[in-house]
Amino acid sequence: MTLRALRRAVALAVSLAAIVVSWWLMRLRGRTAPADRAVWLHRACSRIMKALGIRVSVHGALPHGGLVVANHLSYLDIMILSAVMPCFFVSKAEIGSWPYFGKAARTGVTIFIDRRSRASTIAAAREMSERLRLNIPVLLFPEGTSTDGSSVFPFHSSLFEPAVAASAPVTAAAVRYVLHDGSRERDLCWFDDALFLPHLWKTLGTSGFSAEVTFGEPNFYPNRRAAAEATHAEVAAMRVEKEPSAVSSQLSASLL
Repeated sequence: MTLRALRRAVALAVSLAAIVVSWWLMRLRGRTAPADRAVWLHRACSRIMKALGIRVSVHGALPHGGLVVANHLSYLDIMILSAVMPCFFVSKAEIGSWPYFGKAARTGVTIFIDRRSRASTIAAAREMSERLRLNIPVLLFPEGTSTDGSSVFPFHSSLFEPAVAASAPVTAAAVRYVLHDGSRERDLCWFDDALFLPHLWKTLGTSGFSAEVTFGEPNFYPNRRAAAEATHAEVAAMRVEKEPSAVSSQLSASLL
């Protein structure tokens, strides 16, 4: 495990350095509009997924705009979903202060929110409204925190309002982790007071880890509460539909 973690750590460091170079090259070319930055983050996260040895499988049609809401298992979800498609994230404010990853999030024009502040929530909603005019999804984790995957926490409804007001489609997405050695998904979730670096080291040393993302159909809702309740039920159902054994079989077959 230690050797595997060291090898992946080196690959990750090389990838992060290459990502910095790619950002400066993009700036030199004058391609710094929000859409350009979302594409940059998409490519950067695809590179990180390869460095971490995480395979990602997708079920359902990729959304091309509107609001996408997903369950939240760890910081890995941001890289996983961004590797799947260009998107704009709505994230808690403290991530903006993280070393390197905070800078990457700001560069990728993440919308930061402090849920304890009404002013911050209003500002985030206003920014979401602007981004929803673009043909790139805005991605939200409406549970408001990451979990151990045993259940999907109730969805906060406040940040559904920009999509409802703009008559934009809302798409539910379910994220699942599959460990190829049969370990529990919970073992790779980052929740409660778990420290970042020990969790990252554990992830680097995991022998086999795949992520599955399932997208539902886009829908339109009359109000934010209806949107939150319907998408919560949909995400919870998609999480239950895919049994870990069935997912592992699909992934194994895809590698043959």
